[in-house]
Amino acid sequence: MRIIHSSDWHLGKNLEGISRIEEQEEFCEDFIELVEKEKADMVIIAGDIYDTYNPPAIAESLFYNTIEKLSDGGKRCVYIIAGNHDNPDRLESVKPLVSTKGIIILGYPLSKANVGKFKGFEILEAKEGFTKIKIKDEVINVIGVPYPSEKRLNDAIDNFENIEDMQESYSQKLGDIFESLEKNYRDDEINIAVSHLFVVGSEKSESERRIELGGSLLVEKSNLPKKSQYTALGHIHKPQRISKKYNAYYSGSPIQYSKSERNTSKSVYVVDIKAQKEAEVSKIYTKNYKQIILFECESVEEAIEICEKKSEEDIFAYFEVRTKESLKLSEIRKMKKTMKHILEIKPIIESIDYEFEKETIDINKSNISEYFIDFYKKSNDGLEPSEEVKMLFESIVNDEEEVQ
Repeated sequence: MRIIHSSDWHLGKNLEGISRIEEQEEFCEDFIELVEKEKADMVIIAGDIYDTYNPPAIAESLFYNTIEKLSDGGKRCVYIIAGNHDNPDRLESVKPLVSTKGIIILGYPLSKANVGKFKGFEILEAKEGFTKIKIKDEVINVIGVPYPSEKRLNDAIDNFENIEDMQESYSQKLGDIFESLEKNYRDDEINIAVSHLFVVGSEKSESERRIELGGSLLVEKSNLPKKSQYTALGHIHKPQRISKKYNAYYSGSPIQYSKSERNTSKSVYVVDIKAQKEAEVSKIYTKNYKQIILFECESVEEAIEICEKKSEEDIFAYFEVRTKESLKLSEIRKMKKTMKHILEIKPIIESIDYEFEKETIDINKSNISEYFIDFYKKSNDGLEPSEEVKMLFESIVNDEEEVQ
């Protein structure tokens, strides 16, 4: 079975007030073509379909037209969950229309699909958070947990006195839900999971709005599904395998959505999977529809020269200009008049020291063992260090203190 995993389309998103809808339309056309070319049996979109709870009509129209073409009249299974940017009720409102084509849309944790037979597949079983699908001669069991906010997890982080208790409760509760849903897995069938969440250790960018409060909505790797052959995640915009042990992947956004993403290649994942076999995962890179470029200039004259050279190019431009004094309004106007889509002109005034003192840890006042345990867990898929490892670390620290 071949699955294509994507997420974080953020349809309707702007960059500094400039619409990205034309790029998004190009991506959707290319994505439909890619899915057809790769002969995918199933498409997964792991949340953040839209950029806001109330997306513009053009974004909704683009989405519905795209998923209808992906479904191809029920020949292909299209599986969609809500992200933290999506209004789950609004996303699910079209279920009566799209479910006749076998398009599965889940807005809330423990939402459920509808049983039915379609041109290319059959939904054999559908209950809260779990869907069993037969595609050709293979059966796939899918755990689906859309973005799990505190409220949607039954106020899991209420009534706690500190951040540590809040974190443990949220992550553990989600882990308990995954563990319960995994009871539906079968060894002789394909088993996968889909969710939209923030896993500890993920590399994020500026365009991802923080969904965690004081760390309370971070999920430990150890609380991800343990028996899943492939866990398709959304929320983080940089494509990455977040856990080798738990077979968890972020597909990332298909378009560069911020200055911090300008050097990140965008992609979707192609997953070839069979029962009782390790999934074969590969990337297919998407186009860079409109470049985001940061120009670092040694003078305002250099910046103006770049504007003149790039005046006909369709790009998003940020400028950092080294100068001994503030930029003149006339210079800024000249740059913006010469080159379109300049999103920021930032003067780097040489007399100002932009270096900040780095935070240091005083091991005489802080419990350095706690930092070591946190580091160890992040580097080992959430596993706690053994008592022997802890004792060895403490002995090394004590030896260092004695030497000092």
